[in-house]
Amino acid sequence: MEARVQACTICHGDEGKGTNDVYFPRLAGKPAGYLYNQLLAFRTGRRHYPPMNYLLEFLPEPYLKAMAEYFAEQHPPLPAIAPPEVSQEVLAHGQGLVTHGDAARSIPACASCHGASLTGMEPAIPGLLGLRPAYVSAQLGAWRYGTRTAKAPDCMQVVAGHLTEDDVKAVAAWLSSLPAPANASPAPKGTYTLPFDCGSQPN
Repeated sequence: MEARVQACTICHGDEGKGTNDVYFPRLAGKPAGYLYNQLLAFRTGRRHYPPMNYLLEFLPEPYLKAMAEYFAEQHPPLPAIAPPEVSQEVLAHGQGLVTHGDAARSIPACASCHGASLTGMEPAIPGLLGLRPAYVSAQLGAWRYGTRTAKAPDCMQVVAGHLTEDDVKAVAAWLSSLPAPANASPAPKGTYTLPFDCGSQPN
């Protein structure tokens, strides 16, 4: 499989560790269920990015699962943290949304689904560390505007729909400023309870 995924590493880096391109995410260490869901979404056209749609169009589901499992098993170090390009006030706003949410606006804390350490949970909730702010902003924007969707109930589309542009900028900036935890692996399934049903995370 290492040889077969060389087409992936051109954009996503060796072992899926990411590259200097801010719009290609790190794949390494994310839950296999999450990676499989994304591969399937690109193959079926639910997610739109022509190179990915083309590469995956004719690959069978067992092969997609094998690819997902390969990248889930890789654990290269997280990239070095870049100095924040926003003010301390923006970072504080991002920290508040990530760790506590905003109940008055029906925004749950990112940590309530992605975990207190933000490393995700098996089988299909991804970690949020090691991603550049431009990528996080782009994905939250895609959910806000409906160009990225997931299996119903699409919890991320609901949450992102309550975020403003300033919220997105702040969340992305604060997440990208965090150092790697001692253990960046996703938490085992059932470690914590989600605040609502999410179609991509089976019960």
